[in-house]
Amino acid sequence: MMDEQTAAQVRALVAKGVLGPGAFDIGDCAGAYAALSEHGVNFLSEPAEPPFGIEATLRANSGNWFSMTERLGSPPAQPSPARR
Repeated sequence: MMDEQTAAQVRALVAKGVLGPGAFDIGDCAGAYAALSEHGVNFLSEPAEPPFGIEATLRANSGNWFSMTERLGSPPAQPSPARR
Protein backbone atom coordinates (compact mmCIF):
# COMPACT_ATOMS: atom_id res chain seq x y z
CA MET A 1 0.00 0.00 0.00
CA MET A 2 2.54 2.63 1.16
CA ASP A 3 5.85 2.63 2.94
CA GLU A 4 6.05 3.44 6.67
CA GLN A 5 7.49 6.95 6.14
CA THR A 6 4.63 7.90 3.80
CA ALA A 7 2.06 6.35 6.15
CA ALA A 8 3.47 8.44 9.02
CA GLN A 9 3.14 11.60 6.91
CA VAL A 10 -0.47 10.78 6.05
CA ARG A 11 -1.29 10.08 9.72
CA ALA A 12 0.21 13.46 10.67
CA LEU A 13 -1.92 15.27 8.07
CA VAL A 14 -5.05 13.45 9.23
CA ALA A 15 -4.30 14.32 12.87
CA LYS A 16 -3.96 18.01 11.96
CA GLY A 17 -7.29 17.96 10.12
CA VAL A 18 -5.71 19.31 6.94
CA LEU A 19 -6.04 16.27 4.71
CA GLY A 20 -8.92 16.72 2.30
CA PRO A 21 -11.68 14.16 1.84
CA GLY A 22 -10.52 10.67 0.98
CA ALA A 23 -12.00 7.40 -0.23
CA PHE A 24 -11.32 3.84 0.82
CA ASP A 25 -11.97 0.98 -1.61
CA ILE A 26 -13.50 -1.69 0.59
CA GLY A 27 -14.83 -5.18 -0.09
CA ASP A 28 -17.76 -5.16 2.37
CA CYS A 29 -19.12 -1.69 3.04
CA ALA A 30 -22.08 -2.83 5.14
CA GLY A 31 -19.90 -5.11 7.27
CA ALA A 32 -17.28 -2.41 7.83
CA TYR A 33 -20.03 0.09 8.68
CA ALA A 34 -21.47 -2.25 11.31
CA ALA A 35 -18.08 -3.04 12.84
CA LEU A 36 -16.91 0.58 12.92
CA SER A 37 -20.27 1.79 14.28
CA GLU A 38 -19.84 -0.59 17.21
CA HIS A 39 -16.53 1.16 17.95
CA GLY A 40 -18.13 4.61 17.97
CA VAL A 41 -17.13 5.87 14.52
CA ASN A 42 -19.19 8.94 13.55
CA PHE A 43 -20.87 8.16 10.21
CA LEU A 44 -22.36 10.96 8.13
CA SER A 45 -24.35 8.48 6.03
CA GLU A 46 -25.37 4.85 6.25
CA PRO A 47 -24.44 2.50 3.39
CA ALA A 48 -26.36 3.59 0.28
CA GLU A 49 -26.35 2.30 -3.28
CA PRO A 50 -25.42 5.01 -5.79
CA PRO A 51 -24.82 3.76 -9.37
CA PHE A 52 -21.15 2.91 -8.76
CA GLY A 53 -21.60 0.54 -5.78
CA ILE A 54 -22.23 0.85 -2.04
CA GLU A 55 -20.95 3.86 -0.11
CA ALA A 56 -20.97 5.19 3.45
CA THR A 57 -19.30 8.41 4.61
CA LEU A 58 -17.70 9.06 7.97
CA ARG A 59 -16.02 11.86 9.87
CA ALA A 60 -12.76 11.14 11.66
CA ASN A 61 -12.08 12.60 15.10
CA SER A 62 -9.73 15.04 13.32
CA GLY A 63 -12.67 16.51 11.39
CA ASN A 64 -11.70 14.99 8.04
CA TRP A 65 -14.40 13.08 6.20
CA PHE A 66 -13.94 9.89 4.22
CA SER A 67 -15.93 7.65 1.92
CA MET A 68 -15.91 3.87 2.17
CA THR A 69 -16.83 2.52 -1.24
CA GLU A 70 -17.56 -1.04 -2.30
CA ARG A 71 -17.40 -0.80 -6.09
CA LEU A 72 -19.76 -2.86 -8.22
CA GLY A 73 -18.08 -5.95 -9.60
CA SER A 74 -14.88 -5.48 -7.61
CA PRO A 75 -13.33 -8.43 -5.80
CA PRO A 76 -13.18 -8.21 -1.99
CA ALA A 77 -10.37 -5.95 -0.81
CA GLN A 78 -7.42 -7.67 0.81
CA PRO A 79 -5.83 -6.23 3.97
CA SER A 80 -2.45 -4.62 3.50
CA PRO A 81 0.54 -6.68 4.69
CA ALA A 82 1.02 -4.25 7.59
CA ARG A 83 -2.51 -4.98 8.88
CA ARG A 84 -2.46 -8.80 8.68
